[in-house]
Amino acid sequence: MDTTMHEKWLSPRKVQDQYGFSTSTLAKWRMDNINIPFSRMGKYIRYKTTDIDQWIENNKVEVAS
Repeated sequence: MDTTMHEKWLSPRKVQDQYGFSTSTLAKWRMDNINIPFSRMGKYIRYKTTDIDQWIENNKVEVAS
């Protein structure tokens, strides 16, 4: 089955459970226009797991050894 057709959408609570970002942090980031992609579906906020994973990858800090 093609996973791109069935990407997982998460509520802020599920993002908190799976990634450790608190729901209040996610809300603050939305208000401050931090570039973590999300979609608003009526009154609901949803995040795609692939977008979160890509955002984490793009914002990692390389530490010199």
